[in-house]
Amino acid sequence: MVMELVAELLKLTALGAVALAGILVIIIWKKNRINKITYLKFFVQAVSFVAIFYLFMYPVRPLFILAVIMVMPLVLGRLFCGWMCPFGLYMDLLTLIRKKLKIRYINLSDRLNKFLHSFRYVILLSFLGLSAILYIVEPPETFSFLSLMALVLAGPFEHLGILLSPLVPLIVPWEGPLEISGLYFSYPYIQEVIKYSGKNFATIGALVFLALTVIGSLFVRRIWCRFCPTACSIAVVNKLKGFEWAPVLHLDKNETKCTKCGICKRVCPVQVTEVYEQKGGKIMTSMCMLCFRCVELCPYEDCLRVNFGGKTVFKSRNWLEPSDVE
Repeated sequence: MVMELVAELLKLTALGAVALAGILVIIIWKKNRINKITYLKFFVQAVSFVAIFYLFMYPVRPLFILAVIMVMPLVLGRLFCGWMCPFGLYMDLLTLIRKKLKIRYINLSDRLNKFLHSFRYVILLSFLGLSAILYIVEPPETFSFLSLMALVLAGPFEHLGILLSPLVPLIVPWEGPLEISGLYFSYPYIQEVIKYSGKNFATIGALVFLALTVIGSLFVRRIWCRFCPTACSIAVVNKLKGFEWAPVLHLDKNETKCTKCGICKRVCPVQVTEVYEQKGGKIMTSMCMLCFRCVELCPYEDCLRVNFGGKTVFKSRNWLEPSDVE
């Protein structure tokens, strides 16, 4: 047992070492200041994909994973959505395909985009309400049994499992919907679609959902992220008195250096407008996925910054002019 634990720790250490080495290589090797972060983000997404697949191979309680994802925004904002979510990686890869095919993306109207962002909370509350109703209708016999069902998201908590669906990798370590040569394949939300579609319409429902999300992602950037209930950010508490510090990781804007060129608004994959519209200071929006694309492409020195705990970890640079060190 001890040797097995040591072996697993060594695997995790090796994965962490590879991740750090890759990050350093990209930072040093990639000189282009307008896509260094983009390369870095894809690498982190790939490492996160492997780590999440590895996580699902072990009997980790789903409630613990869900708790981490839902509380993380209090400190890191929606960094998980922008940098670690497997479903986000799939949509970013489809964006690369769209660019290769020279397909122009479609921008949603600001009104529709903000409606979808607000609607995610309705979806989340609906699943929370459904779980509460099921608990009231058929309460568990004992508190210990209730605790066990909560940990594994079973019984009245079963429907909350949909909040973990964006984490589903394409190859799964369980019996997935599709098997090829002993490997099981899945896709985010597919198993839930099959379950809710019913036996007679399971295949049709799965194929329709797959087609809609793939085609939608080819034309609308990060389309699912705009109303994903898992992305309900606890960072919205920063609107409450005493919680202005949340999230600790956030964007900050220097209004005196902004010329309203509009680049930040055009490059944002989920059409966040607050970076452009806000006069300055901390960007107070839970729509931002912290992909840092706006900071990377802002052509004005120190206009946009990524702050963590009051310290600047990344800032915009004038990439229109040659650097003194490059």
